[in-house]
Amino acid sequence: MTFIAALGLFLLSFNRNEYQQLLQVAARQTGVLSSAVVLTLLWQIKAGILPELNIHILGVTAVTLILGWRLGALSATLACIIHTYFNDLTLVAFGNFWLFTALIPVYLSYVLFALCYHHLPRHFFVYIFVCAFIFAGTVGCIKILLSALYYYAIDAYTWYQLADNYLHFAVIMWFPEAMLNGMAITLLITYRPHWVKTFFDREYLDK
Repeated sequence: MTFIAALGLFLLSFNRNEYQQLLQVAARQTGVLSSAVVLTLLWQIKAGILPELNIHILGVTAVTLILGWRLGALSATLACIIHTYFNDLTLVAFGNFWLFTALIPVYLSYVLFALCYHHLPRHFFVYIFVCAFIFAGTVGCIKILLSALYYYAIDAYTWYQLADNYLHFAVIMWFPEAMLNGMAITLLITYRPHWVKTFFDREYLDK
């Protein structure tokens, strides 16, 4: 079920023109592949008590801001495939991981960015502290909550088990998730702003 949902979300991100440009521009290919490798490395550093409910930094918000939601979904999907190769996940476990760790965070990150872009002042510090810092921590917490709700809904764990061994990590992980994504975006828009697709010099710097 989660595999089908993840596949649907991934296909929704497909855009012919975007992929044609990806095949034609080597720099974009490098960006997508590099982001996938970084995500894979982050996801390998994990801890947890309950099977399939590991705690780790996502890093997806930064990737989405850098690549945009379409290529962000592609990069996160590639990272899931590499992660599966090293961790030997079943199809069901892969579907769960693909949906909750990769695609939902990508979509959430971009929706929050779009809301910020349209409703808050377009300022350098707003982009850093809201889009990258606050939203990254928020997306990480939502991911943990949605994963817990899913495993509770399928009766894999009781709510007591989830609350006691998984949900409370959302509070602990909010700050490191926000800090890592915020620092990555800050460095990039300071030294390589043209690498960040969602950052527009004229709108964020001319204030």
